[in-house]
Amino acid sequence: MKDRNVYYNEDCIEGCKQYFEDGSVDLIISDPPYGISGDQLHKHYNRKEDFVIDGYVEIPSEEYEEFSRKWIKQSERILKPGGCIYIVSGYTNLFFILKALRETQLEELNHIIWKYNFGVYTKTKYVSSHYHILFYKKPGKAHTFNTYARYGALEKTEDGGSLNYLDREDVWIINREYKPGQIKNKNELPTALLSKMILYSSNEEDLVCDLFLGSFSTAKVAIGLNRYATGFEISQRAYEYQTKEIEKVIPGSLLDKVKMPIGPNLDNQGKPWTKEEKLQVYERYKTLRNKLKTKRAVIDELSKEFGRGRFSLDKILKEMKEEPKQWELGL
Repeated sequence: MKDRNVYYNEDCIEGCKQYFEDGSVDLIISDPPYGISGDQLHKHYNRKEDFVIDGYVEIPSEEYEEFSRKWIKQSERILKPGGCIYIVSGYTNLFFILKALRETQLEELNHIIWKYNFGVYTKTKYVSSHYHILFYKKPGKAHTFNTYARYGALEKTEDGGSLNYLDREDVWIINREYKPGQIKNKNELPTALLSKMILYSSNEEDLVCDLFLGSFSTAKVAIGLNRYATGFEISQRAYEYQTKEIEKVIPGSLLDKVKMPIGPNLDNQGKPWTKEEKLQVYERYKTLRNKLKTKRAVIDELSKEFGRGRFSLDKILKEMKEEPKQWELGL
């Protein structure tokens, strides 16, 4: 597998032109430079830089708009039809990234808010506590989205809510990883964040690309989840160090460490209903209604047996008029 994991020590814009054919990448995850003196952020965020690898390459603010336009245009080109891209951004230059995306044919799927503690203190304004994650797809083919990548359809919270639904909301609360005494890059994305994006938006043996490798976190997590990885890092020092480190990553080594779904999936969700299936569901409902205490418990069981979602089952059962009084029980 490692012979297909190739990394380049050069500028991503020119590198994409040289090394990547049109439509050759399944998924892109990128955390581009800040454009706000990112090499000096430790002075504002009370960070110790003793173990941080030197060589962070910043983009001057006056060049950021054109820089964003160029690398996002290359991302659009190298993505396969149906391929997706996640872009992690602060708010300062978010405008330029959104503007660049609107100059492409890429289609927005979600504007995700990633909430975590920055470690800053303010007295005259609200405390910054989130990043933006822009989730877009390339048109031309259905995109990969593994709805049950992490939680099964019937996994519940302590109060009976859907863990799957909660995990797919567009506000993510994921803490940064703290690595005291360990060599690290200036700005590393946590494994939990990268795993979530990769599991939902790619399949095993897909090619995951990061145009700004930095600590190679995206590549390390992709390989650990049995994907291939590629990308660019312009800093020679970071590149030399991390290319040695990534050789230690065992393909598939994260698969038994990340959250995986439990229980059956809703295999028939979204499929048309037949008259026979509607009758089967209704008859089964009447049987279960005499055994289980609540309507909710009955629908949970029907969902397991018929591979349908709660809302769809509720709608179909309400259409059945044979014994409407049963619906008054347990409501």
